[in-house]
Amino acid sequence: MMGSPTLEPRLIPLAPHRTDDPEARQSRKLALMSALSDGLPTLPAFVFQLNSLLAATPVNLKRVAEVIRTDPSLAAQVLRLCNSAFMGFRDRVNKIEHAVILVGTERLRTMVLTCSLVEYVGHRVASEDVQSFWQHCFLTAALSERLARGISYPHPEEAYLAGLLHDIGALPLLVVNSAESSNPESVASCGWGESVELERKRFGMDHCEVGHWIGISWNFSPTLLEVMVRHHNPLQAIEDPRLVGVVAAADQFCVRRGIVLGAEPPELTEPTDNQDQGIFLACLPQLKPPEAEKLAEMIETDFLHLIQLMEFGASGLFGGGIPQNPFRE
Repeated sequence: MMGSPTLEPRLIPLAPHRTDDPEARQSRKLALMSALSDGLPTLPAFVFQLNSLLAATPVNLKRVAEVIRTDPSLAAQVLRLCNSAFMGFRDRVNKIEHAVILVGTERLRTMVLTCSLVEYVGHRVASEDVQSFWQHCFLTAALSERLARGISYPHPEEAYLAGLLHDIGALPLLVVNSAESSNPESVASCGWGESVELERKRFGMDHCEVGHWIGISWNFSPTLLEVMVRHHNPLQAIEDPRLVGVVAAADQFCVRRGIVLGAEPPELTEPTDNQDQGIFLACLPQLKPPEAEKLAEMIETDFLHLIQLMEFGASGLFGGGIPQNPFRE
């Protein structure tokens, strides 16, 4: 899908073992290396072009439709979404230009980046794990873009892209985890989601290392690669510390609210302390405390607004609906 056909990774069958079993860890690592070597989907060149077009104000819908037409698989996916029960349109949509308007720029933006990746995961991973993964990525992306605008970062569309892709290295971990047995442990029961230490114990690698490998194979820019590697350690960033800090802050904001891999959507509650302010100061040390406090209040409001608008459901694309980003200007 979207470019060269996706190869089926040669996953090594595994037997259930304890997470800290060295033999099991080595077996998982070999399976992971095999998946990375043989099974990664390709990322077509127009991904970055469409991301920029869809982030512009106003969006040149004619140009977007022209680019989508260059890839038959993506064009088919756009039309399929428009004509699905999920969208609920009465009349059948047959033209890309019409579909682009109906789908909306934010859904298109996420589709462009996720179509081939979802096919890579396929039915080999528990739907709840896939859904929680995309929920975390979408929320991190939307809040990263909002934070970028809040601190006057010059490329908020890149912050969105970086937020959407920051945990992409977790997908091969999910595939390997699911290959262990006919009834693989979920991420929640294993407890390795959002913990690089536990990932290393279980797989011999963590999602940051795997994400770096994927980013290199897709020829990502040094700044995007740095986000994948350093979003858990933003103060170590060199290429673009502000971009890494923005994504790290959005990521930690979501984690603190239980928006993590393998978790159910959380109950909405009001914050009881000022930890968000501390997150922003730690990830973006150039901020002053009053600025961090103002950002924390803004992002909390935006988060509550966003999560209420999210459309996750079994009938949605990718095993769950694609959320709209209400912060686009």
